Amino acid sequence: MRFISFDLETTGILPGRDRIVEIGAIRFVNGEIDAVYSTLVDPQQAIPEAAQKVNGISNEMVKGKPTIEKLLPSFAEFCAGDVLVAHNAPFDFQFLAEDIKKYQTQAPKGLVLDTYSMAKKVLPGMANYKLGTLVQHLQISANEFHRAEADANSCGQVFIKLCQRILNSANLLPPIENLIALSGKGEIRFPQIKRVPKQLDLFDSLF
Repeated sequence: MRFISFDLETTGILPGRDRIVEIGAIRFVNGEIDAVYSTLVDPQQAIPEAAQKVNGISNEMVKGKPTIEKLLPSFAEFCAGDVLVAHNAPFDFQFLAEDIKKYQTQAPKGLVLDTYSMAKKVLPGMANYKLGTLVQHLQISANEFHRAEADANSCGQVFIKLCQRILNSANLLPPIENLIALSGKGEIRFPQIKRVPKQLDLFDSLF
């Protein structure tokens, strides 16, 4: 089993208006952490107090950090074509997709799955399906929430537990079509921007 779980922290809830302030992504191989991608992001706008209270990320913490335009290529390279999972995936997907299109950058190529929707089908009858609730129900060790790397880790552990419930195995990934059906979102993939090579003008061609 190989997949990447990811999570974002943002200045608000509206893609296109609000901005990403942190990216966390973890590659899992056979149930173990293989690699981590974690970075704060300069949103180039003030972080509202309400957002700071949720994620603990201040304006001082992101000052001088890379912008999302500079980070997207390295994030895409880290994810490559691996299956991606996120909790309430449409939220994180929309934020990244907006910036990928805005800056015409590379994007992860793998299928995006939603552990929130999967959990509702695999674990019916729970009071709610918040990440913290699932972590507690599935007896996953977690000491921090609402920071991107920590939540990506928790999401990955939840995904592993859900796959165990489906296949009774920690080292096998269920058939992709089954995961898509459980995710309930259809097939979600990031836009792949095709760059058009810059054409040289007559002056350039002479030198």
